[in-house]
Amino acid sequence: MKVGFVGLGVMGRPMAGHLLVAGHELAVWARRADSMVPLIEAGARACATPAELAACCEVVISVVTASADVEQLALAPDGLLAGFAPGAIHVDMSTIAPGTARRVAARYAEKGIGWLDAPVSGGEIGARDATLAIMAGGASEVLERVRPLLACLGKTIVHIGPAGAGQVAKACNQMIMVNAIQACAEAMRLAGAHGVDLHKLREALMGGSAASRVLDVMGGRMAARDFVAGIQARLHHKDFAILMEEARQLGAPLPVVAQTWQQLNALMALGGGRDDTASLLRVLEPVSTPR
Repeated sequence: MKVGFVGLGVMGRPMAGHLLVAGHELAVWARRADSMVPLIEAGARACATPAELAACCEVVISVVTASADVEQLALAPDGLLAGFAPGAIHVDMSTIAPGTARRVAARYAEKGIGWLDAPVSGGEIGARDATLAIMAGGASEVLERVRPLLACLGKTIVHIGPAGAGQVAKACNQMIMVNAIQACAEAMRLAGAHGVDLHKLREALMGGSAASRVLDVMGGRMAARDFVAGIQARLHHKDFAILMEEARQLGAPLPVVAQTWQQLNALMALGGGRDDTASLLRVLEPVSTPR
C-alpha cells in the first residue's frame, strides 16, 4: 500500500521502518526535516506538507503528542484533510482525548475519508519489536482495510468500538498503569524508610501476588535510582490531564486518578517532566534525599 507516516520519534521511527521492511511504499512528513533522514535513506519519500503527504497516500498513520497536534495535522489549511482523496484513511495512533478523535472523524466523514483512532501500549520496546497492543476505534470496515498495516506494528489488535472508543481504552490503560507506578513508589518509599534493601524487596514481591510488569520494570528503576527516561513523565502527566477532564465532563468519580494526578503535578514542579515516570518516587522523599 501507499502509506504516509507522521511522528518520527522514539516510537514512530521504528514503526515506519517496519512498514518499509514489509514492502509498503512509504512517504513521510515531519516538522523537523532531520528526523526524516534515516527513513529517506532507507527508501521513503519526503513530503513538504501534510497535505502533500495525504495526496500521495491511501493511508496516513500518525503518532504525535497531544490532541491539539492531531487537530492541527488533520484540519489545518495545509493539513491532511486538504490533500486526502475520498476513500483515503487516517489512522491516528497517538494518545489523545476521545472527544478530539470523534471531532476529527466527523470532519473526515463529511468528505468520505475514513478514520481510525488506534492508540497503542507497549512503549519503545513494543514499537521496536512490533509487539504493540493496538486499541482501535472506528468503523469495522476501515479497520479491516488497514489491518495488514497494523499487523506489521503489533501483535494484538482489538476493535473497541466506534470513533473515540480506542482512546477510551487507552485512557483506561494509562489509568491502571500509572496508578500502579505510584503504588510501587509508595511501597519503595515505605521500605526505604525502614532501611530495607529495595532490590530484595522487589525480588520478593515479584514472587507473590503483587507481581506485575510495572513492579518488575518501574520497581527495578526505583531500586536502582535510574530515572533516565524510558517514557518521559510529562507524557503521563498529559494523559492524566485527559483523564481528569473526562472525569469532569462525565461526572465519573476517579479518586485514585485524582491523587496520582497531584503526584504527577508535584513531579512537574520538581522539574522531572523529562525523567522516567519511576521518578514519582522522588516526590515522596525528604528534600535531603539525593535527586
